[in-house]
Amino acid sequence: MDMAPSAQPITPTALPTVNRRRVATAAALASAVEWYDYFVFGIAAALVLGDLYFPAGSSTAGVLASFATFAVGFLARPIGGIVAGQLGDKRGRKPMLVLALTLMGLATTGIGLLPTYETIGVAAPILLVTLRVLQGVAVGAQWGGAMLLATEYAPEGKRGIYGSVVQLGVPIGVVTANTVFLLAGAFTTDTQFAAWGWRVPFLIGLFVLGLAWYIHAKVEETPEFRDAEKALAEKEKSQQSSPLRTILRDHLGTVLLAGGSFAVNTATFYILITGVLDYTTRELDMKKSAVLTVSLCVSLTQLVLIPAAAALSDRYGRIRIYTLGAVGIALWAIPLFLLIDTGSLLWLAVGTFVASCFLSIMYGPQAALFAELFTAEMRYTGASLGYQIAAVCGGGLAPFLMVLLLETTGTSMSVSAYIIVLSVIALISIKVLADRARSR
Repeated sequence: MDMAPSAQPITPTALPTVNRRRVATAAALASAVEWYDYFVFGIAAALVLGDLYFPAGSSTAGVLASFATFAVGFLARPIGGIVAGQLGDKRGRKPMLVLALTLMGLATTGIGLLPTYETIGVAAPILLVTLRVLQGVAVGAQWGGAMLLATEYAPEGKRGIYGSVVQLGVPIGVVTANTVFLLAGAFTTDTQFAAWGWRVPFLIGLFVLGLAWYIHAKVEETPEFRDAEKALAEKEKSQQSSPLRTILRDHLGTVLLAGGSFAVNTATFYILITGVLDYTTRELDMKKSAVLTVSLCVSLTQLVLIPAAAALSDRYGRIRIYTLGAVGIALWAIPLFLLIDTGSLLWLAVGTFVASCFLSIMYGPQAALFAELFTAEMRYTGASLGYQIAAVCGGGLAPFLMVLLLETTGTSMSVSAYIIVLSVIALISIKVLADRARSR
């Protein structure tokens, strides 16, 4: 039931435990620092970038422009997934992961050093968008490489839990980004924060280059890829299709279903960490530091929930656990915003915590599930495309659409309806994937 029609089991490899742990640690760190760099932009977009780079007549217009730039990064993610997927399926998982980390480190540092609109005029937003595009390409390339380093080294029966170490990069990135922003705000005045304090979290992103070097020097390519590389070489000799061409010709339906199954997760996640931050501070007059603290604490709970859900998927099946999370998100969409609208910090924490639980239930097994949808010689390309399609359709537009829905309808229930629609799409996609697997 866990396998899509095109899938084959990932063959377990007999490797020393210390090697597995080194690879898993490197994959988790790569994911964490990459997502940290990516998330600091989302937080800054909600807090300061609109005023600094998109001066407009109203705060809403500035936030919309800022969130539109945030979404541009998501539109670029499939490019990174396609390019890295092609090369990663042909040349290896590790080189693409190193390249993605390097690109992300340079782009994030560039944003931290970028002059504002007041200093260089229209060039400022243009350069900001360009650097955000590079961030999107980098994170689109990173996920597949880190995920496959972890899952293709996993011992038999533990693919879910090994894949979840990469998923832990998301809450670690959120916690770290929120912590750094909280510290930057605590040690600066409002004027200093707007002038230079917000830049500090971006400049810290430069340390990702050190991790890129470590992975390049110390981590070996996965045995699963080395086996697939031989088969791929034979195919190239006989002039057969590239991984991308094969995916688009024979497995596009699986890619689209994978994306459809996950869009609700990524959309709800970015609504919680970015859209809600803007909504509560701008519309509900809640304190920025208090909302960031709630987001930080809720993200900490995911460090336990994500591997727990992954472990359950190893025992009870990916689809079963994954579906449970999707159903929970749909049922909680309305209570979530009813609690947020109270303007109470306690109810905000309760609402986002429960939502985070359901997100974690989906996110834990997702890496292993997507890896199992495709054979090794096309796995980087196929899994990355499915993930990044979900990111574009869900996460990239979610904060922008949230602001737009709130402005046009005047009620947060419109955002709940948006989440419910995506949940229905997810459940339909999961059902079709499960039926296809069962029929085989």
